[in-house]
Order: sequence, then structure tokens, then C-alpha cells
Amino acid sequence: MCSLAGVSRASYYRHLVVVAPDEEKMALRQAIQEIALAHHRRYGYRRILEDLHRRGMIVNHKRLLPIMREDNLLAIRYRKFILTTNSQHACPVYVNLAARLTVTGVNQLWVADITYIHLHSEFVYLAVILDRFSRKAIGWALDRTLAARLTVTALRHAIAQRQPPPGVVHHSDQGVQYACADYVEELKTHGMVPSMSRPANPYDNAFCESFMKTLKQEEIYCNQYRDFDELAVHLEEFIANYYNRQRLHSALGYRTPEEFEQAAAAAASPGGSPGAATMKYFTPPDAEGSIQGAPDPNSSEPPKGTPL
Repeated sequence: MCSLAGVSRASYYRHLVVVAPDEEKMALRQAIQEIALAHHRRYGYRRILEDLHRRGMIVNHKRLLPIMREDNLLAIRYRKFILTTNSQHACPVYVNLAARLTVTGVNQLWVADITYIHLHSEFVYLAVILDRFSRKAIGWALDRTLAARLTVTALRHAIAQRQPPPGVVHHSDQGVQYACADYVEELKTHGMVPSMSRPANPYDNAFCESFMKTLKQEEIYCNQYRDFDELAVHLEEFIANYYNRQRLHSALGYRTPEEFEQAAAAAASPGGSPGAATMKYFTPPDAEGSIQGAPDPNSSEPPKGTPL
């Protein structure tokens, strides 16, 4: 019989032994299911693994992945993310300051972007502003039009949330919604410094692009919304509650943006700010090969930074 079935005798006898379910494995499987379903299958195995470690469970990815495959709990992923930006306009554009900044705390560099969402019978548009330091979404607005009021509303939302000091660098693409007079005037009114990406280079604003990809894959493509109002409710829940306060961010050491900001505030000096962002400049070497403007090695003065 074993020869006809193509199995070994040992496998046949092992199959006859009734094995009771392993309590530890059942507890692990239940925890995996709870985490995956609580996050609506947005989590991949890395974040589920981190959440299990937070619960004190000893497990690695080699054991986790087969269980997720067996229970059909792998993260849902949908179609490719598409970008659209209208930078064909006569408005002034600004130099890219974000690439030269070393960010050390909140409210030093904000990044902004727009994406579209396809409802059943119309396209609507979402503008978002993130704090570059913690990746926290601090301002957003949803509208049926790409007029400047969309981005201005998101900016005012962020300002009301954070009450930033003067000197915050605001980085965006060269879209007309960010380059128009109304938006630039709003920035200057609150002492903010505009910064823009290079043309046709989305990598200059990669942090906001990454957020939009997460939003599309983990919320937008996973649901079908009846109308504009239902979409607005879902976006508020996803951004304000889930993304900012519950979703573990791999770039933040698997902490939420809220936890990351709290940890940074606790580590800062008592009663002080985390300091200003610094700007780096490229200095070409002179004819003798030395760096122009570099500190003298024989001088007792420390090198000077360039605070923004």
C-alpha cells in the first residue's frame, strides 16, 4: 500500500498516531489572526512579527509566514500607484531646501502632496501634509476640485494642529496648487519657507509619496465607498487614528508616529526644543585640493554649522 501511494512506511505509522493540538502553536495562531484582522489585513509579516514580539512571543519569520499562508492572512496588495502633477505654469518655483536639511525634531520640515481618489461616479482629490521628522500626518483636506483651496485648507489644518514657530521649511512638488500666489502668501504669513522638488523627480518628495502609496494600498483600494461623505469619514479614521496612532512604521523602528514624537520629546532637554535643522552646502575643492571654507586643523575654534 505504501509503495502504491508513494509514501514511506515511517510516514504511514506516524499518520496513525493521534497528536493533540499544541497549545503554544494554537495561541500563536490566534494572536496572528487577531493582529491581522484588527488591522484589516493591512499588515505584512514584518509588522505582525514586531507586534508579536511586543506581546512577548518568541517567534521568527520562518515560522510566521507558513501560518499566515495557511490561514490566508497575507497582506492585501492591489494595483500600481499612479502619480499626476501639473507643473506647467508661470508661477515662481523655489529651490529644493529639503535635500540640504538635517532634521532633528518636529516642525522643522513639512512635506506636502496631492493624490486623486476614484469614486463610483467622480474623481475627488486629497491633499496631505506630513512632518518629515516623525512621518506624522498633520494636515489634510478632501475636495472635488484641484483648485488652490484644497491645498490651502490642508495647510491651515496643519498650522492649527501644530502651531509651528517661524522658519518651518515647507516642501512640495512644483504643482500649480503649491506655487500659486494664494498658497505662497499663506506660507509667508506664518513665517514658513517654501521648497520644491526638481521637475519630474518624485524621489525628492519620497516621504509623502510613500504615505500616499500606503494610503492607497491599505485603505482606498480595500474599500468601495458609496459617496464623498463616506470616503471623508474613512479617511479621517485611517489618517488620524490608525496611521498616526496605531500603525507601526518600519522607518521609525516599528513605532507609531505618535510614539516616535513622544519619545523624541522625552529625550529632548527639559524645557527646551530639539534644536534647529541644519543646512549642508557642497563646497568644491580649490586648486591645491583643499576644501574651501573647511575648518583650519591648527585652529582652536570648533567648526561652525549653518542653522536654518
